[in-house]
Amino acid sequence: MHSIAALKRKLNSIWPLLDERTRRIRAANEAIGLGYGGVSTVHRACGLSRKAIAKGVGEIEAGAAPLAGRIRRPGAGRKNLTETDPALLAALDGLIDGGTRGDPESPLRWICKSTRTLAAELSHQQHPVSYVRVAQLLHEQNYSLQGNRKLEEGEDHPDRDAQFRHINRCVKRALAAGEPVISVDTKKKELVGDYANAGRQWLPAKQPRRVQGHDFPGPEVPRAFPYGIYDLGRNAGFVNVGTDHDTGAFAVASIRGWWRFEGRALYPAGDTLWITADGGGSNGSRLRLWKLELQAFANESGLELSICHFPPGTSKWNKIEHRLFSFISSNWRGEPLRDYQTIVNLIAQTTTAKGLTVTCRLDRRKYPTGRKVSDEEMKQVNLRRNKFHGDWNYVVAPNSKG
Repeated sequence: MHSIAALKRKLNSIWPLLDERTRRIRAANEAIGLGYGGVSTVHRACGLSRKAIAKGVGEIEAGAAPLAGRIRRPGAGRKNLTETDPALLAALDGLIDGGTRGDPESPLRWICKSTRTLAAELSHQQHPVSYVRVAQLLHEQNYSLQGNRKLEEGEDHPDRDAQFRHINRCVKRALAAGEPVISVDTKKKELVGDYANAGRQWLPAKQPRRVQGHDFPGPEVPRAFPYGIYDLGRNAGFVNVGTDHDTGAFAVASIRGWWRFEGRALYPAGDTLWITADGGGSNGSRLRLWKLELQAFANESGLELSICHFPPGTSKWNKIEHRLFSFISSNWRGEPLRDYQTIVNLIAQTTTAKGLTVTCRLDRRKYPTGRKVSDEEMKQVNLRRNKFHGDWNYVVAPNSKG
């Protein structure tokens, strides 16, 4: 035991100064000097494996001279991944080249082609690889992140923070009671066709997707109006893609569609639906058509609709923006929205690591603009205003429970 401790002190003083080969030779030389059991003794003293020490003993006895400039013999060390898996590069290229992107059966056709997603798909195809190595391989094969491009926007109110606190209290209370709470809004209007779409995706270097040189098309070019409903309690989205106009009638029709397709089955005992919405747009707090259509929905469903609007200029704090719309934008980044089916597929395939799921449907109904709501029609709206900012916080109740 004493000899091991002394040997350990002796070797520790020089160990940091030695490379892999000289450590092995030094340890082997000590083992030879100790005689029988020397390999085990040196192993316990310095931690070098018995196999490495025995290899060093063999080198000393054979008189093997080191190769100039080398520590290991040629061919030693871990093999490159592309050598152990020669088909890896072809599989990676097949996932992101132009032909595969156009194939509707491709597993990555409708999802974000990030390095993590590519690594997961390669592993599924029996080519295990990390997402870090995927990025390295893409750069080595002359791929780079590229894409179309564009940017955007936003304002303030003295009661902004108080309204935020009011919304938070209402939402927490409703969720605790098991009542449905949805965040709603219309995503940015999208041009349908070969037009620029913000974001970048992996493509061969200097080969960006070709799109129209301008995006100021005439009224004949189709547009998509994705109206989203985000269920806060379930982390689930429902998107109604309109093809006509973004009106108050369209906004409520989208909410009605969510309730019919998902909501009433998920919340069979619910008699109140909480809705958080922006203060403007098709679900604006001042919009008469929005309130009139809400009344029709309340009468049909028997639900009391509790509405909370965000103050002007604060739409980015609406949950739907960063829990649904941001992930949709990420999923279709750099992908021209060539037709309505492409839009529906890309939205429906949006997921997150935290379990977001999205349902999407196409709405080809007409929603004409310019609809005027008379004072007489507004008298039919059974609206109760909250004591705090009744213009932002109100309930639309059924005119009759029957």
